[in-house]
Amino acid sequence: MPPAILDLGFDSRRRICGGSTKALSPRPPLRKPSEADLAIKFAIRDCSLGKILVAASNKGVCAIFFGDEAEPLLRDLQQRFPKARLLFGDADLEALVARVMRCVEAPAEGFDFPLDIHGTAFQRRVWAGLREIPTGATVSYADVARRIGEPKCVRAVASAIAANKIAVAIPCHRVLHSDGSLSGFRWGVERKRALLNREQR
Repeated sequence: MPPAILDLGFDSRRRICGGSTKALSPRPPLRKPSEADLAIKFAIRDCSLGKILVAASNKGVCAIFFGDEAEPLLRDLQQRFPKARLLFGDADLEALVARVMRCVEAPAEGFDFPLDIHGTAFQRRVWAGLREIPTGATVSYADVARRIGEPKCVRAVASAIAANKIAVAIPCHRVLHSDGSLSGFRWGVERKRALLNREQR
């Protein structure tokens, strides 16, 4: 979808020369980059956890999803980035997909690819807190809230975790309910269990 058209506008000041008025040249439009400027390349591949979708902008990985079928994964990407231009992956993305797959299969090795994280300021704080959880460890939602200095915002923290777009690299699977149960993983409890088991080997 093309960016919205913006009014150019003219400077309201007038320059008086020889008794006449002359408008200054139009100012160039000033605007912040928006999602409409974002081009996202994606690929969907098979992995040990089913289907995996990896998407990246020119800044880094912006989405990692798991699922059973390709079409729902693509619809999820479209819903998460409704104004972005989605493009099929190229050779550069394939190399990045391979690095993501290594992270999924051998999480203890960590990951070595850049991320392009999209979210509100609060969500980004929560996600940064998740990235501080060591491999093989688990915490509760209340623990995450305390880690980011918001102990009374457990529900908001849970909502931010549920909104995570980058599975594994932002390890929302390491967050459990206070009773230790594994529910609450967007991509399925069995995948959450599998990821945790791999990290605890």
